[in-house]
Amino acid sequence: MAKSANLYARIEPDLKEQAEGILSALGIPASNAITMFYKQIVLQKGLPFEVKLPVSRPVDVSTLSPEQLNEELEKGYADIVSGNTRSAKSVFDDIRKDYGV
Repeated sequence: MAKSANLYARIEPDLKEQAEGILSALGIPASNAITMFYKQIVLQKGLPFEVKLPVSRPVDVSTLSPEQLNEELEKGYADIVSGNTRSAKSVFDDIRKDYGV
């Protein structure tokens, strides 16, 4: 089928540049990626991925009362005592992987 419809969307320039860099490395033109995305929407009858807020978020200590802060610190201490920890290198490696930095 001939391609004759146009799609115009405004997105953040940095996001566009990052995404197109990845698509280029994969050898996929942006227009093909958008077509693939639309085809998946049709096949799935909705977005082809879950759209939801994360179950857990980091604690914003600035919103905690002194008692709540102490409770959170106790949880952290209990994790250390039980060995439920990760190295900083491992955490930062995951951050770099997840956010492409």
